[in-house]
Amino acid sequence: MSSSQQPFRLAVIGSGPAGVYAAETLLRTPQVKNGELEVSIDLFDRLPAPFGLIRYGVAPDHPRIKGIITALQRILGRGDIRFLGDVEFGTDLTAEDLRRHYDGVIFATGALKDADLDVPGIEREGSHGAADFVAWYDGNPDYPRTWELDAEQVAVIGNGNVALDVARVLSKSADELLRTEIPANVYEGLQAAATTDVHVFGRRGPAQTKFSPLEARELAHPRGLQVVMDPRDLEQITEAEWAAITADKRTDQVVQTFVGWLEEQQRREAAGEEPTDREGGPVSRRLHMHFWHRPVEVLGEDGEGGRVTGMRFERTRLDAEGRVEGTGEMVDYELGAVYRAVGYHGSELPGIPYDAARGVITNAAGRVTGADGAVIPGVYANGWIKRGPVGLIGATKSDALETIASLLEDIDAGTLPVAPEREEDAILRLLEDRGVQYTTWDGWTALDEHEKALGAAAVDADGEPRARIKVVEREEMVRVSRAGQPQPADV
Repeated sequence: MSSSQQPFRLAVIGSGPAGVYAAETLLRTPQVKNGELEVSIDLFDRLPAPFGLIRYGVAPDHPRIKGIITALQRILGRGDIRFLGDVEFGTDLTAEDLRRHYDGVIFATGALKDADLDVPGIEREGSHGAADFVAWYDGNPDYPRTWELDAEQVAVIGNGNVALDVARVLSKSADELLRTEIPANVYEGLQAAATTDVHVFGRRGPAQTKFSPLEARELAHPRGLQVVMDPRDLEQITEAEWAAITADKRTDQVVQTFVGWLEEQQRREAAGEEPTDREGGPVSRRLHMHFWHRPVEVLGEDGEGGRVTGMRFERTRLDAEGRVEGTGEMVDYELGAVYRAVGYHGSELPGIPYDAARGVITNAAGRVTGADGAVIPGVYANGWIKRGPVGLIGATKSDALETIASLLEDIDAGTLPVAPEREEDAILRLLEDRGVQYTTWDGWTALDEHEKALGAAAVDADGEPRARIKVVEREEMVRVSRAGQPQPADV
């Protein structure tokens, strides 16, 4: 770029890890650090607060994962990336607006919707997407404030991290979760829940779960909870499979956790002892782990939209090639609610090429491509909306390296259009003219302190001050944020 065109103006849509790491990766490149390339980065989010699925997609009782926010906060707190929240692409800002104000745009909007589970009856009343439930208990302002929790027997379909989070939140007492940042409406909803039994179903066996050893062990932590195992699920593992299990440390630790629970369960049954929780206390809830179960149909009352009354599964096994196959044996369970946690799916963005089958923006090495495969200059993608909802933070960082490498190649090649309106505050004036009540990093700092103060003024079930209470109402989030940031007249 010529000196008259610098700084390079970049917009990043989405302030979760994929967006933040894309911006940070560019700032850390030699071209930027040695002064060869000057950049100006604006990070947009449709929610008033930053951090995306780390704030609104991780269970509140997982502080070690929530700790990722500390790293993201450190990056954004430096001041070389400008955060603009409560700005929705496609409504408050269009693709044409971005082309007029920025030389390049990176879409890092993640994957927010539940992937489909294509079985009859999945749309019945009482059948839910796990992502919607996660958004509710994480206090996402775009979701309802109440959640129906009147079923005693509940199924969670899936053997991934989201399935574990959902099962754990449904299994824990509300008082245990009170020590986290859950808002009052979530605590009240869980406190009134009728749930006594949570059933987790996976198509494959214990060795094929995606759990970490720690996550597996955490399942048995809630007070008053008994983990229930079916002996058949472990007896079905062949000698060859056991050899493969013991050869892999992570898998072996996970499976041995299940073995330990089953052995203790069988010991108590043989001795005629009553089950207890992990601390020896009385049991009020049970978590049933079911493996080798393929969903066949959600059963329910008469009529297409009748309420869930159960679910039918076919027992499975691994064939000689290690693939799952049905055994023909059908098993029915009485249930009052079903949560599908079989993955996420990215959402289409207005005017941006999209692969509906995969739920991603069509791209090549991060460069967004049209229906004919041709690259659209200056438009990029990163994270789950680029590659699909697989992989954790490490994969997101690798994604950012590839996307930023493509961006730098295009800058060097001179193939990017130059934005005609290059003044930094022009985008702020555009938002103000449209009446958009955007929030800034100063606003987030004010909201952050406000939520911590709410926590300090309350106590958990043990009488200890809470670290934070999350604000749920969008209007309140914006009010607190804008009270703590420079107003348009000051810009």
